[in-house]
Amino acid sequence: MKLSIEKDLILEALQKVQSIVGQRTTLPILSNVLLEADKGKLMLTTTDMEVSVRTSIEADVSKTGSTTLPARRFFSICRDLPSHQVDIEVNAEDLARIKSGSFNAKLEGLSKDDFPPLPSFEEKFSFTLNQGVLKDIMQKTGFAASTDESRAILNGVLMSFKDDKLIVVSTDGRRLALVEQELEIPDGFEADLVVPTKTITELVKTLGDDGIVTIKTSATQVAFEFSDILIVSKLIDGTYPNYKQVIPAQCEERVAIDREMFLSAVRRVSLLLDDQASSVKLQFTENRLELIATAPEIGEADETVPIKYSGKDITIAFNPAFLMAPLKHLDSDEVFIELSDELSPGVIKTNVPFLYVIMPIRVT
Repeated sequence: MKLSIEKDLILEALQKVQSIVGQRTTLPILSNVLLEADKGKLMLTTTDMEVSVRTSIEADVSKTGSTTLPARRFFSICRDLPSHQVDIEVNAEDLARIKSGSFNAKLEGLSKDDFPPLPSFEEKFSFTLNQGVLKDIMQKTGFAASTDESRAILNGVLMSFKDDKLIVVSTDGRRLALVEQELEIPDGFEADLVVPTKTITELVKTLGDDGIVTIKTSATQVAFEFSDILIVSKLIDGTYPNYKQVIPAQCEERVAIDREMFLSAVRRVSLLLDDQASSVKLQFTENRLELIATAPEIGEADETVPIKYSGKDITIAFNPAFLMAPLKHLDSDEVFIELSDELSPGVIKTNVPFLYVIMPIRVT
């Protein structure tokens, strides 16, 4: 393999694929990036056996071929090269010679033969969506997934394709985020896919605001193809819990509040708290919300904000981090909080098909 390439191009490509490369792995090949040069293109692929990322860039290829090189070390070398042009030549023993200006290096690689191949997908199980729309959906839901490995099914995001609608849900048992999106789905096709949060993080990081993303599915894998990137992920095996059971059928009271003002007030009063289990108490009275945070041996804080509300007085407490999470990812000027009493779940809604259920914390 022999090629010349722009330094900025290969750096950008390596940044897109290297984040899933593990620092410690029992298989050395998983620490490497697969390089494949052919027809004026250099294709770069990484995998951790759960998620795979591939991208391609323009290159002046004088000899086709492939190899794998240590991803992070190769990135470090490319980042500090002295010239804008990089010449890479790989011999039959997978030894790469890297030249740039006055710099020369030899980097030991591993054969492509040991690199796990990417799966293939049937075209009939594919959907298209705007990149910006999918990115927005993932940002509004991914944060609520569980990090508790004892319930693996909750360590992912449910993507439910049904009745010309995509419903995306995540929950950790104490909160739940849901977004609905209209989508053309082939007749007779239904699927519930549980995508690992690592894949969701990768999507949020790499999806653009414009252009199309194609989603392809199989029984055990899902692929997202957009721009010059392909992300392939294993699905989490199992049946996702019935999320509809935790969404209140109806709430007695509805409060309208300015999102930014609410977020800022929760953030300020929670500065007095340093315990993950701490709560912020919300006291709703007519057109008035008082937020109160109390921490033994630290102090207390309170703030009052105006709201649109004419229902009964309600006092309820929530985890402040859980309360702020959806407010950070929404862009609506106004949000609506639906409540029944101090022991029932609260629901945050906006003027788009989004809802967030949050369990209250019992306070004495």
